[in-house]
Amino acid sequence: MKFMKLGSKPDTFQADHESNSIRCVSSELETDFTVTVDEVKFYLHKFPLLSKSNRLQKLALSASEEDSDVVHLVDFPGGPKAFEICAKFCYGTTVSLSPYNVVAARCAAEYLEMTEDIDKGNLIFKIEVFLKSSVLRSWKDSVIVLQTTTALQQWSEDIEITTRCIESIASKTAIDPSYVNWSYTYNRKLAATNRVAEVGSVPKDWWAEDLCELDINVYKRVMMAVISKGKVEGDVIGEALKTYCLMWLPDCNDPFESDDAHVEKYKSLVESMIFLLTLDKGVDCSCSFLLKLLNVSILVGIDPLIRDDLIRNVSLKLDEASVHDLLIPAEHPQTTVYNVELVQFLVDRFLNPKSVDEEEETKDLVLVNPRRCTTVGRLIDGYLAEVGRDKNLTLSAFMTLSRSIPDSARPVHDGLYGAIDGYLKEHPSLTKEEKKKVCELIDVKKLTSKASSHAAQNDRLPLRMVVQILFHEQARVTSAVKLAALTKQEPVEQNWEIKVPLRSKSLKTPSRMKMNDDGDLEKQVMSSGGIRQLVPSRSRRILDRFWVVGMGQRRSHGESKSTVTSGSSQTKSSGSSSRKQRFSIS
Repeated sequence: MKFMKLGSKPDTFQADHESNSIRCVSSELETDFTVTVDEVKFYLHKFPLLSKSNRLQKLALSASEEDSDVVHLVDFPGGPKAFEICAKFCYGTTVSLSPYNVVAARCAAEYLEMTEDIDKGNLIFKIEVFLKSSVLRSWKDSVIVLQTTTALQQWSEDIEITTRCIESIASKTAIDPSYVNWSYTYNRKLAATNRVAEVGSVPKDWWAEDLCELDINVYKRVMMAVISKGKVEGDVIGEALKTYCLMWLPDCNDPFESDDAHVEKYKSLVESMIFLLTLDKGVDCSCSFLLKLLNVSILVGIDPLIRDDLIRNVSLKLDEASVHDLLIPAEHPQTTVYNVELVQFLVDRFLNPKSVDEEEETKDLVLVNPRRCTTVGRLIDGYLAEVGRDKNLTLSAFMTLSRSIPDSARPVHDGLYGAIDGYLKEHPSLTKEEKKKVCELIDVKKLTSKASSHAAQNDRLPLRMVVQILFHEQARVTSAVKLAALTKQEPVEQNWEIKVPLRSKSLKTPSRMKMNDDGDLEKQVMSSGGIRQLVPSRSRRILDRFWVVGMGQRRSHGESKSTVTSGSSQTKSSGSSSRKQRFSIS
């Protein structure tokens, strides 16, 4: 930190021991001039003050015309402390200037009109030399000075201290990090995911934390200057914005301070962040951060038109989100726990952009790279599994969100099946027709073997769907057996022969079944033969009745056959079944 000493005489200013509202100069000469600043009285001498201040000359002249030696300084910038610096300079007393008090001193000197036309080397000139030669050349000092301008905003603007500090800071952020040789604050972990920071070198966002001490209005102006220079990468700017928000915005999981002062403060911050995010297309932030910002914007009641810009940014990066990121609390008067309507809107915007620019960007995401659309499909299935536990979530809302994902984005329906199963579990009061309707969303052909096995034994599913799953699984097994048989064919003389694995139990022939009008099964049992042990469940009983083994369909004409008996629970193998069998295909 830089300092500047002015004057060389010892400090003779004293405060009254009985009252802090009185300051005086210890001198052999009696004071003849009183200056009042914010109810603090300074008992001084006219000559040293009037010789360096145009304004005090005018005020003293006006006071003398009224036979008074008291001058009142109204709305004095910096208050009594700033005036004391100016007064000590007039007396030649030693006074130190630093980044913390230089703004107040400069504004006070401007108020008192301590210019060069009244005395060479006056206070304004001295302070300007200090600013240009030291303060504005230092990174930390520039940030400190800019931070102190908030208390004297209008004065700082008029004498252009704010503008000069912003330009100095923005210029330093644009420097190649390898040339940064000054101190900076960096307490965050290295951002290994986006490589903003690299081990053993100056991180690209080295400046982000120091700027977090600035007021949001000043911070906004600094970031506008940084972005306008075009030297800093978009992901670095995004990391800086995220750092600022993490410091000043409340955690959505913590109790929210809803008093007017805090709400207005948060609202101003979020609006500024949305403005900066949309200022340049190159600014890049993670979808997780954008969703947290969106959550806060809802809590503080940001204008929907402003919020729409943020929603647009989120929708274009929806494939980068996680299920946890989407769990945004519902707004009043919604009765659900989470804001399902908002997620529905985000999905619609991702798949059906409104503007031409959005359409071009989304085409790149969905058409050129369909995996991103598939990622959104998995994301929504996971989200449905979470929100499906909410007893207040209506069936129509659940189905609408599920249907918003196109078929091409769901190559596998295991996630959707899990979400629907969870919804059925938490909503046992659904009618038979409602269960049938929601289960129609599942394509049994897109279920994996593991999911099909679970679904076949799931008593919450309609019986008709269980039958469809069993039929599909039987077809899949038959197809797999045929494929395996073809790959194991061996040439013997002029025939192709297939070796059939030894089975210790005879195989069942299919039973005939039909579905009645109520969705229940009616069975017609064929003659009995060997019988196998069955698992006592609805789905396994259905599976037994439809069990068809492809090998049994290819038995030779002279071979002994087994018959199936329904109603028995144990299997006996015939004498011929223990022998290896060979089949010839001519």
